[in-house]
This record gives sequence, C-alpha cells and structure tokens, in this order.
Amino acid sequence: MAKLYFYYSAMNAGKSTSLLQSDYNYRERGMETLLFTASFDDRYGVGNITSRIGLQAEAIIYDEEFDFLEYVETYLMESSRVNCLLVDEAHFLTKEHVQQLSDICDYLDIPVLAYGIRTDFRGELFSGSRYLLAWADKLSEIKTVCHCGRKASMNLRIDKNGAVVSEGEQVHIGHDYVSVCRQSF
Repeated sequence: MAKLYFYYSAMNAGKSTSLLQSDYNYRERGMETLLFTASFDDRYGVGNITSRIGLQAEAIIYDEEFDFLEYVETYLMESSRVNCLLVDEAHFLTKEHVQQLSDICDYLDIPVLAYGIRTDFRGELFSGSRYLLAWADKLSEIKTVCHCGRKASMNLRIDKNGAVVSEGEQVHIGHDYVSVCRQSF
C-alpha cells in the first residue's frame, strides 16, 4: 500500500535537495516520477524546483484550483505508469490538495512525498502543513541549525536591513528568512 510522506523543517534545511535526490533515486531505477511545485514561488523561475546547492528540475505547477487526483488520472490514461509523486513547497497546499494526495495513495497506490516548512514567521501552521501533519502516514523532520547551535525549528522573516518582521501576510515571496531555535525566535 502506498503512503503519504511529509518531510518538514524550518527554512534552508535542504528540503528541495532531498526531494531532488529522491527523484534521482527513482529515475535511476527506471521509475517514472511527477514533480510539483507552487505556481507563485517564482524565485528561480515558474515551474522549477531549485536547491540552494544548485540542483534543479522542471516541475508541474499547482495553484489553489489545481486537482492532483484529476491530473494523475489523466496522466495515467496517456502514460503507462507513475511510480511516485514529489511535491515541493507542500506547506502551500490546501486541505483539498492534501485530500487528493491521500486519495492518490489510497486508491491509485502511488506514493506521495511532500516537502515543506511546518510554520510561518509567526509560528503558525500553514494550511498544507496542518493537514499533512494530521493525515500523512509518515512524518520526517529534516533538521537544520540555529546560529546558536541548537536545532532550528522556527522561521524568522527579516527585511532588507536585517530587521525582524513580525506582521504581514503569511505568504510573501521575496523576503529573507532565517531558521532559528524556539529560544531565539
């Protein structure tokens, strides 16, 4: 039986690198994967999953209206198989998206590996993370460190002058973020 996996961490822990390594492992064994990323994350170009160490791959973009289950079912009509789905920026998923990904595991028997951050710059759960934490079959934390040496589990948003931003929209692409421990948060 396929499972829904959620790999989560604070910012800059290597989630995209891990996703791209998993994709490589599947493809090296002759398996077919589908990669997905959020449409509005255009830091490295729309439809690209890019790691800070330089790895990258093209991905299918999703937005709030995207239907993962419908996409995969249509894809399977045109292709012989899909062995795994890999979802970057999974914290941007909606509740409906997470349900669709669960259905892909449960009814199409295709594993889904979702990668995202757990909380925003205010310490609040993202919608996608909330439902992945609740519904995923397997949760795995990808660890990173705070400037003090402790495990980083929180994200600070900082402005162009390095000052901490504590108010604003939950999603704001373009701000800089720093991973910190709870005490430094």
